[in-house]
Amino acid sequence: MQAEMEAMTRHRLIPVIALDREEDALPLARALEAGGLPCAEVTFRTPAAAGAIRAIANAMPQVALCAGTVLTTDQVDRAVDAGAKMIVAPGFNPRVVEHCLRLGVPVLPGCCTPSDIEAALSFGLDTVKFFPAQAAGGVAMLKALTAPYRMMRFVPTGGINADNVTDYLRLPCVAACGGSWMVKSDWIRAGAFDEITRVTAQAVALVNGLQA
Repeated sequence: MQAEMEAMTRHRLIPVIALDREEDALPLARALEAGGLPCAEVTFRTPAAAGAIRAIANAMPQVALCAGTVLTTDQVDRAVDAGAKMIVAPGFNPRVVEHCLRLGVPVLPGCCTPSDIEAALSFGLDTVKFFPAQAAGGVAMLKALTAPYRMMRFVPTGGINADNVTDYLRLPCVAACGGSWMVKSDWIRAGAFDEITRVTAQAVALVNGLQA
C-alpha cells in the first residue's frame, strides 16, 4: 500500500478532474503526461468517472491513477474494478476506510479536525487528505494540526491554485497537493488540451523550483 501512496505523491501535485465524457479521458491524461504530470484523480462527481478511469488504466498503465470523491463502498468497488490504484474521499467515512483496507487499497480520507485525524490514526493511516484546505484555515490550520500530530502527512485539496500551492508544499507535513486549476472543466469540454499541457508544465516548474 505504501508503494502506491508514494507513486501518487511522488510528483507532489495531483490533478483533480471531473469528466463529463469518457472520450475526454485519454486526451486529458496524455496532456497531463506531456506537461510532466503522469498522475490523476478522477472524481466520482459524474457518471463518466468509472469509464474514464478504465480508459486511462488500460491505455496508460504508467499513469498513477486514483478515484476521488468516493462516498460509498460500492463506488470503491467500481473504482478498483476500473483500475484505480488509490481511493480519495472528501470526508472520513469509517465504512469506506475499512472497506479499502480490507481490499488492500490505499485510501486518503478527508480530514480537517483533530477528531478526524485521530479517527484516521485509529485505522493505522499515516497520510490523509486535508479538505477543504483553504476554507478550513489553510496553511495556518495545517501548522496548528501538525503540532500534536507530527506523525501525520497531509494532501491539501480545495482552493489550491498556482498562487498558494508553494505555501503548502513548503510545509514538511505536506506530501502533495491536489488541485484543479490545471484541468479546468471548460478547457476539457472545449478540447483545449494544449492549454492543459501548458499550465501543467508551469505547475510542475513551480514544484521543481522548490526542490532546486
